[in-house]
Amino acid sequence: MAYKSLLCLALLAVTAAALEVFDNSTEPIDKRSIPNGEGTNNGYFYSVYSDTTVTGTYTNGPGGEYTLTWGGSGDVVVGKGWNPGGPMSVEYSGTYAPDGNSYLSVYGWMTSPLVEYYITESFGTYNPSTGGTHLGTCSSDGGVYDIYTQTRTNAPSIQGTATFQQYWSIRQTHRVGGTVTTGNHYACWEAVGLPMGTFNYMILATEGYSSSGSSTITVGQGTGTGSSSAPSGPSSTSTAPSSVPTGGSVAEWGQCGGIGYSGPTACASPFTCTVVNAYYSQCL
Repeated sequence: MAYKSLLCLALLAVTAAALEVFDNSTEPIDKRSIPNGEGTNNGYFYSVYSDTTVTGTYTNGPGGEYTLTWGGSGDVVVGKGWNPGGPMSVEYSGTYAPDGNSYLSVYGWMTSPLVEYYITESFGTYNPSTGGTHLGTCSSDGGVYDIYTQTRTNAPSIQGTATFQQYWSIRQTHRVGGTVTTGNHYACWEAVGLPMGTFNYMILATEGYSSSGSSTITVGQGTGTGSSSAPSGPSSTSTAPSSVPTGGSVAEWGQCGGIGYSGPTACASPFTCTVVNAYYSQCL
């Protein structure tokens, strides 16, 4: 009889575990992954991604609010927003206290082409532009953002492991709270030769990598979608190169010329160095 009781308890425990779902309550991050960490809460799309080595908690709050505490090693990216994203006025407020490598950004994805993008409002000890290619600047919402791109090779994406471009707008003066007019950044990116795709999800994200910290952010949508002023490039007295490569080897989508650029100008076969504007030539 005792054996049957123990067996019943075991079966009940297994059934309860199988039925566990993500709701508004605080949950350990190490239970999260992309498939079971996305959904809708109080009218907002949310996404929770973390490596299994990350510790901490994520909580969906009222409206567009969320709270994250994190630690350990590995990557964690969480936030609330919209699916799909696109040109809009994103309003946000809250607190952000990172200790180490972390970003606070409007974060999203596009497809066709596959692109991961960041409009970064603040960051911790590591500047995310490190290793990227500087394409110019974009003035929006009372601030100046540096535009960068870089290639991610065989990296996790919304389409599985893939090679894709990252687009970055990084605010020169950090802030936590304000308005981000995403349409301005999309227009600036196009102006420097970065192709736009079909919008997938977009969130006001807190990201941490092998660091610790906490954030409580509330996001909402304002009025307007934005129209950008033309981006400006780095100051230089040099002239734009011709589309004919002169040496080196640059992969597809990479920069191969432009005012202020001093890197390689020859594209890997079968790509051609194409002048997009005075500040940027790209292997296409």
